Amino acid sequence: MSTQVPTVRFSNGYEIPVVGYGTYLAQKGQCVELVKKAIDLGYRHIDTAFLYENEVEIGQAIRDKIAEGVIRREDVFVTTKLWNTFHDPQHVEEAFRRSFDMLDIGYIDLFLMHSPMGVQFSGYEYADMQPKDAAGNMLLSDVDYVETWKAMEKLVTAGGRRSNRAHSPDSDGEPVNNQVEANPGYDQRKLIAFCQARGITVTAYGPMGRPHRTTNGNRNALDDPKVLEIGRKYGKTGGQVILRYLIDIGTIPIPYSTNEERMRQNIDVCDFKLTGEEIEYLASFHSARTIPFLPLKSHKYYPFDLEF
Repeated sequence: MSTQVPTVRFSNGYEIPVVGYGTYLAQKGQCVELVKKAIDLGYRHIDTAFLYENEVEIGQAIRDKIAEGVIRREDVFVTTKLWNTFHDPQHVEEAFRRSFDMLDIGYIDLFLMHSPMGVQFSGYEYADMQPKDAAGNMLLSDVDYVETWKAMEKLVTAGGRRSNRAHSPDSDGEPVNNQVEANPGYDQRKLIAFCQARGITVTAYGPMGRPHRTTNGNRNALDDPKVLEIGRKYGKTGGQVILRYLIDIGTIPIPYSTNEERMRQNIDVCDFKLTGEEIEYLASFHSARTIPFLPLKSHKYYPFDLEF
């Protein structure tokens, strides 16, 4: 039996399910069946990226489920992303076209800039995604992400894509979504408030943080006794409490799992809400990013030293 998930409305009128299925760690050869299972369980929001090398399989899974009559194309929301090597405006359209063709699902609901930090272009193949010098350092690019955004905006009117994301409020278009790390260890509430004030929704990747790696002083909320106690109150697991927390503070979490029962649990978070006191307890875990992208710290547009 599938779960019904409510949606959040973008400023441009399109709607996105409030929980999605993240596919960053989905391995080749497994992704088709995982996404088909996710759809069977009720997921109607699938997150991918060129970087993940699974767009072909995700597209296949969606087409299979459409052919089975389980969903229509308009029932599922698909996000993919422009990789960092394609920031030069001359590469944006071709990069998008490749993702569009690999997915082969008629249109892309949301096309994000994967990061504001560009990397030197080396080609359009997967092997070209991480260009490095002889010493193993990433070859960075100083292309202004606002110029990248402007090139992405042109794709909306050209067709094939419905919505966009910006990294800057001074671009001509209206950004609708910002995908960032958000979890109890780094809840992004200040950035969420900033985005909400401007009509921008926030998607939360890494919603569980790194529960078994306590780097940067992060405490593990997933197995915390009080979090588990809160879960028992609602008949939920600690992971479900965390996902509900992220929804309650205004984000759209995109958890990933290969375990069917965990996948089922991750989407079964829409039938309860946390109290204000419970939300503040989860907020007490806030400490530091678990994914600081340190290899790119010298980048001209490294964003993680900002107050957010």
